[in-house]
Amino acid sequence: MLAPHPASADSPHHGIAMHGDLALPPDFTALPYVNPAAPKGGTIRQAVTGSFDSLHPHIVRGVPALGMGYVFETLLTRSWDEPFSLYGLLADRVEVADDRSAVTFHIDPKARWQDGTPLTAADVLFSLEVQRRDGTPNRRLFYAKVTAAEAPDPQTVRFAFAPNPDGSIDREMPLLMGLMPIHSKAFWAGRDFSRTTLEPILGSGPYRVASVDPGRRIVYERVRDYWGRDLPVRVGQFNADRLEFDYYRDDSVALEAFKAGQGDVRYESDPAKWATGYDGPALRDGRIVREELPNHRPEPARGLIFNTRRPLFADVRVRQALGMAPDFDWIGRSLFHGLLTRTASYYPNSELAAQGLPQGEELQALTPFRDRLPPDLFTKPFTLPDNGTGGGNGGLRANRREALRLLEQAGWRVRDGRLTDDAGNRFAFEILLSDPSEERVALEFARSLEPLGIAARVRTVDSAQFQARLERFDFDMTMRWWASSLSPGNEQLYYYGSDAAGQEGSRNLAGIRDPVVDALARSIAAATTRDALVGRVRALDRVLLWGHYMVPLYHSPVDRIARWATLHRPAVTPLYGPMLESWWVE
Repeated sequence: MLAPHPASADSPHHGIAMHGDLALPPDFTALPYVNPAAPKGGTIRQAVTGSFDSLHPHIVRGVPALGMGYVFETLLTRSWDEPFSLYGLLADRVEVADDRSAVTFHIDPKARWQDGTPLTAADVLFSLEVQRRDGTPNRRLFYAKVTAAEAPDPQTVRFAFAPNPDGSIDREMPLLMGLMPIHSKAFWAGRDFSRTTLEPILGSGPYRVASVDPGRRIVYERVRDYWGRDLPVRVGQFNADRLEFDYYRDDSVALEAFKAGQGDVRYESDPAKWATGYDGPALRDGRIVREELPNHRPEPARGLIFNTRRPLFADVRVRQALGMAPDFDWIGRSLFHGLLTRTASYYPNSELAAQGLPQGEELQALTPFRDRLPPDLFTKPFTLPDNGTGGGNGGLRANRREALRLLEQAGWRVRDGRLTDDAGNRFAFEILLSDPSEERVALEFARSLEPLGIAARVRTVDSAQFQARLERFDFDMTMRWWASSLSPGNEQLYYYGSDAAGQEGSRNLAGIRDPVVDALARSIAAATTRDALVGRVRALDRVLLWGHYMVPLYHSPVDRIARWATLHRPAVTPLYGPMLESWWVE
């Protein structure tokens, strides 16, 4: 194992770690999970589902095409084998103030746009300006904390940050600025950054758009004279000459396309397809290889998310009751072949998940809010309803009786087989989906509510309409997820914070407005040690769980990947799981 390498604050250094020291020394030659000798050439094709209507991934409007991240670059880039460490990319050196109230980036003199022109500090300042004004809500939230931005010279840019309301400094801000996508000021002159576009945007990354068929297909070509090809953070990566994404409306059709040789790699999220959908000559004779690769990252917290902006779901007792009605044990066995794990955390599959009773740093974070939290949160571990696995359905019947009791407390009663309030209004709502493959679970959930007298209707719409309705929070319930890294930070306010609840396009789909959640989410980025970070995240996790903002579904503890045998991967899988950019074609 590599010895840690401290990054001193009094001189330029080669990266930043959120907590502790960097794992790689200043003279490292490649990331530990790549093959530095990987050959260049060939094409990697993917058959994917959905659609797209934009080549601009950094604004709210539109659905951007997959792969656009390969076009744009940032000042620093992540090592996916560390919780949250960044190393030089566009910037070859970085200086961070001792209290993290400011950061200075020194731009690599070799950095170039894909048209060969130099990338300068003016481009960085322009990128901050337009993304603070027109960028995605999370970026607008982060970049609002920048109080000063200056360029002492064309290769240097410095940012200073405002303190939090309590006077503390957001320690994550230097890293977030390192991950800001950089745009060309010259390219955008005369163009509107806030609008969607199907015109390829000038980038500095290893790939450029070669061709596009809107909504159906996008092809990228490797930039032959890519300026960063020999950087230690780029060696052994971006090996294919072409990347092709073919879009299909139906995932079953996309799977058949892959099996027919029209795709080279497929990440499989459907256990049923994994168990039964790949059989055929190519699998049996070894031309298709299937692998289950373990990872140690938090899996997405997927669930049926309540929109608490709707009066119907404003009462936590109602939300808790609806989560007690389904037989999730049966769903897991019947629909997912027992290959998934029921999710009981907003950070499943990681050390960040709250377990047992709060203690240590977690208890310390929760104690100031004891009078505003449910007493049971401190005395009972959070558990999902037990449906009596292996012992009949007695547990399920008891759960539904408890659900009816909670609904009665909230003002709902069953009258003539219909759950109604005192005014006679029926308990009815819509579950909004975009992927037909999600209908099986949603329909089972809706059916499980019928014994409670609840009418739930499942509606599937196209991806563009779905995205537009999500951005306006125009839904009762939807099936979505929240994804976090091993080092959560400011994005937690974007996911769960009160301000984000009223900001269209944010990821606070549930409409959570809770001062305790705000305070805990805000405290995470201010943690100065890994132990403090883990404790605060667990505290937030526990409060969210007891808020019953979603009916948790399932996650996989492994990555299930199918590939044609001509596509190869490095021997080492990083902490966060396999990285396709390090694979190569035979």
